[in-house]
Amino acid sequence: MPELPEVETIRRHLADKVTERVIKEVDLLLPRLIKWPSPGEFQAILTGKRIKKLGRRGKYLLFYLEDDFVLVIHLRMTGRLYFIQAGAERDKYTRILFTFDNQDTLQYADTRTLGTLYLMKERELWRISGLQHMGPEPLTAEFTEAYFSDRLKKRQGKIKPLLLDQTLVSGLGNIYADESLALAGIHPEKSAAQLSERECKVLYAAVNQVIAEGIADGGTSFRDYRDGNGQRGEHQKHLRVYGRHNEPCCVCGTPISKIVVAGRGTHYCSRCQIK
Repeated sequence: MPELPEVETIRRHLADKVTERVIKEVDLLLPRLIKWPSPGEFQAILTGKRIKKLGRRGKYLLFYLEDDFVLVIHLRMTGRLYFIQAGAERDKYTRILFTFDNQDTLQYADTRTLGTLYLMKERELWRISGLQHMGPEPLTAEFTEAYFSDRLKKRQGKIKPLLLDQTLVSGLGNIYADESLALAGIHPEKSAAQLSERECKVLYAAVNQVIAEGIADGGTSFRDYRDGNGQRGEHQKHLRVYGRHNEPCCVCGTPISKIVVAGRGTHYCSRCQIK
């Protein structure tokens, strides 16, 4: 958390507010979150730069700046990015503060301080391993049914951790992997190599559907996630299995089960998703 739908929601909320704004001041309240370059260089380079556009790749936010620089923010577990108008109260967990030329601010808050920020030329983005080796993401032309099925047939291991592999499909995390498997009726521990052509086809459609639903609902909020305006998402109200341990399955009424798969808490219906 946050996953692709949450990060895309943040991007959409912030894009029109930060595009063409000039960063006049950068306050590093927790410098160790800056992974490239040094905190001092980060601060010096950013100050005075205009934001040209705001993009996203997988779970990364990319602020494209003047002079071909890109500010990359990876929220990880508990990172939050808010746009705050001048004079408004800031989050008590604010770690980095970007002040614009109109005195509005962009605040990076992080409870567990696991997020990471980078600043580099666009041609140097290969330095960020997560971006360099990222697979195609749902709802894009690159993420085709043929690509997905072919990759699954060549991989050994359980399907749930494969869906979490960002080199296979970017943007999926624990929530939307569970939701995809539930919608497709596939057990999270089933071997990927044993999936039939029909199951691959159904799972491909499910991945796209749950990501689209998550975006439409403004993301899923359980604990830390908030959108770019500081508001909770709505998708937690519509989840099929995730976070619903012992609650009835929306399809058959069987209590939702919870197991651990590859170290991750995993929710599924034991009747609808037979191994």
